[in-house]
Amino acid sequence: MEKLPKIGIPVIIILIILIVVIAKSAVTIGSGEAGVLYKTFSGGVVTDEPPLGEGFHLVAPWNKVYIYEVRQQELFEQMKVLSSNGLEIQIDASAWFLPVYNDLGKLHQTLGEGYLQRVIQPAIRSAARSVVGRYTPEQLYSSKRDVIQEEIFAETKKILNKQFVQLNEVLVRDVTLPTTIKDAIERKLKQEQESLEYEFRLVTAAKEAEKVIIEAQGKADANRILSASLTDKILQDKGIDATLELSKSPNSKVVVVGSGDSGLPLILGNN
Repeated sequence: MEKLPKIGIPVIIILIILIVVIAKSAVTIGSGEAGVLYKTFSGGVVTDEPPLGEGFHLVAPWNKVYIYEVRQQELFEQMKVLSSNGLEIQIDASAWFLPVYNDLGKLHQTLGEGYLQRVIQPAIRSAARSVVGRYTPEQLYSSKRDVIQEEIFAETKKILNKQFVQLNEVLVRDVTLPTTIKDAIERKLKQEQESLEYEFRLVTAAKEAEKVIIEAQGKADANRILSASLTDKILQDKGIDATLELSKSPNSKVVVVGSGDSGLPLILGNN
């Protein structure tokens, strides 16, 4: 009876130690996450093996696991940059990115958990300054937004190419110009539109005038040709034909009296 407590205490201690060891060794990695294993006594960060996937894992209690989100993430940036003529432009942009899964160990070893602030933010800001500096405010406001979006994406992707980060897209959400510049551009665009409309009306009027001239010239040419082809004999024959047609009218009683000028008969009638 006296031995039971003496035996029980070490067992309890061992159980407590086991529970602590298991608790320290158990790692649960959630959905959309992956773990980088750090081996304290054998080489540090594991870079030559895939990261730990989702689910439950047991690791040595003296080792450590760093958990990273490996889903696509979004970085929103509001940047003030200079246009080609030195005016300050505000760009609102979003970058869609994720760490390269199989290089997660190298990412942790070279950049660490703060890789967003260390690499991605400086990369997109540098690319935005470089690209926007090539264009005037007028180009940025009107027709070049899609172009600068593509160029910022290409330059940012180039910077991140060897940083173990995959850039999926850069979206330019808004380009904000100084109010005075924006108003001046809008007035200029309105004037250009009105000028284009006026030129269109002038071209349309010129085409209508040209059409009328062509039609009048055609009629004049037709009359000239017709006049040249008519002879006294043709006119006399046509007059006779017309007289005969009129004499057949059921609405008149026709009396032919003598003949008119040029040998054409005269027709008198009453209803």
